[in-house]
Amino acid sequence: MSYEFQITRRVEFFETDLAGIMHFSNFFRFMEAAEHAFFRSLGFSVTRSHNGLALCLPRVHAECDYAVPLCFDDEVQVRLLVERKGRRSLTYQFRFSRLNGSSSQEVARGRLTVASVKRQADGAMKAVPLPKVIADKIQQAPAQVLGDGAFAKANSSSFRDGSRRQRPKRPTRPPSRSMHPSTA
Repeated sequence: MSYEFQITRRVEFFETDLAGIMHFSNFFRFMEAAEHAFFRSLGFSVTRSHNGLALCLPRVHAECDYAVPLCFDDEVQVRLLVERKGRRSLTYQFRFSRLNGSSSQEVARGRLTVASVKRQADGAMKAVPLPKVIADKIQQAPAQVLGDGAFAKANSSSFRDGSRRQRPKRPTRPPSRSMHPSTA
C-alpha cells in the first residue's frame, strides 16, 4: 500500500510570466502530473476506461499556498501525500521544494480533493466507492508525516519581508533617441 510519491521537474521558460516567475496556475499542473505518475506507479491510470475500470476522478477542491517564487530553470520536487482516503474520495497534499544548490527549500503547498464517480448513460456523474483494486493499494499518510498544516501561516510573509530569493538585475537599455527630423 502506498501513501507517498514524488516527481522532480524543471521550471520551463513557457511556464513563467514576464517577471520570470513560474505562473501560479502551473503549480496545479505540477500537482496533476504528480497525481498521474502516482496512479501509474500503482499500475493504474486516471482515465476512465484504462484497465477496464469505468472511473472518473474529477476535482472537487483545489488550493495552493505560495511562500517563495519558483523561477525559470529551478529544479522542483513535487511530493504527493495521501492526506485522506475516503470511501468515495481522495485528498492529496502536495509539497513543492526547490532543489537548486546544496539544500532544498520548501516553496509551496497544495491540496487536491478528487471524487470517485461513474458516468451514467445520460452523461450525469454519480458518486461511487473507489474501486477495491485501487483502494487496496492506497493508504492514508500517517499524521506525523502530514504535519499540522502550519505552512501557509508560517510562510505567508516571505514575499513581504524580502526573504525570497533575489533575482539578478537585468541590464537596462539606454533610452532610445528619436530620429524624427523635427527633433534633430
